[in-house]
Amino acid sequence: MNNNEILMKRAIQLAKKGKGRVSPNPLVGAIIVKNGTIIATGYHRKAGTEHAEVIAIRKAGKKTKGSIMYVNLEPCCHYGNTPPCTKTIISADIKEVFVGTKDPNPLVSGKGIKELKKSGIMVHKGILEKEARELNEFYLTFMEKKRPFIILKTAQTIDGKIADIYGNSKWLTNKLARRKVHSLRNEVDAILTGMGTVKKDNPLLTPRLVKKIKKPTRIVLDTNLRISQESNIVGEGTIIVTARKNHIKKEKMLKDMGVKIWKVETDKNSINIQKVLKKAYKQGIQSILIEAGRGVASSFLREKLVDKIYIFISNKILGSGMPSFERIGLEKLSDALLIDNISFERFEDNLLIKGYVHRNH
Repeated sequence: MNNNEILMKRAIQLAKKGKGRVSPNPLVGAIIVKNGTIIATGYHRKAGTEHAEVIAIRKAGKKTKGSIMYVNLEPCCHYGNTPPCTKTIISADIKEVFVGTKDPNPLVSGKGIKELKKSGIMVHKGILEKEARELNEFYLTFMEKKRPFIILKTAQTIDGKIADIYGNSKWLTNKLARRKVHSLRNEVDAILTGMGTVKKDNPLLTPRLVKKIKKPTRIVLDTNLRISQESNIVGEGTIIVTARKNHIKKEKMLKDMGVKIWKVETDKNSINIQKVLKKAYKQGIQSILIEAGRGVASSFLREKLVDKIYIFISNKILGSGMPSFERIGLEKLSDALLIDNISFERFEDNLLIKGYVHRNH
């Protein structure tokens, strides 16, 4: 790594501190350097608060004249909850800006860089771009694909079973692995499950095992509105997606308990998940973690809607039981779904395999 890349990597690390707090904004970190020395840093802490660039400039004070800024995402140039960062950078007499990646938001998308250049600031873009894009994969997918970023999580035995022959799955993995799942819940906007999981496990789907940063929205796919008002998941912050019509009494009861109802068309007697994601996009939900049974999980794979996959593997072998996935429309080994950029984490005797679903499949 050259010095510019080292400093950009540091800006990316700073940006990570805002994970789970900044949505619907992107994660941004900024570093200001003068005469080879870092004079100030900043990161976006929470949606609606000052942006990273502004925080760093405020910390540096009058020292910013003739300095260099490193920022992982193109500075904004429009008025939102806060003023444009470009104007603050220009006013600070910063002479050079290194940018990790362009912001695809139509309100910015190259305009921020153009404005900086127009004012005489030298701009270098695409520094550690792959890492900068991965950092903001939720935000970038939302802006570019007009849908939330989808993470599929499953927990299984060494031989690929998610439950025994009686449907029991508590607990496949150890507490450390489960804490990692709760940490992941803490970073996403929403957690999605199906009625099968609600009936069998009666989950809360909250990040209870870690220090809460946010309360993610919980989405339940319930084609025929069978959910019981006694279910743990029923309450404020829950969305029930249903195709059932003319169930006014039950809908009212659920709404009185703080639940939102989404009416969505069916596809072969199942909720049309493309339509669900369109509704989620319109509601500003940038990321969804799927924690569901093999039916729902397989339907997202079948529709090629999964971006990232987390497979937790316990130190157990069952031999018989329920497999992790059902048919996803791939019959031959040559057609198998590929997972790229695989990485591993170990939780004592449990293992996490994570990676990205191959984009060109």
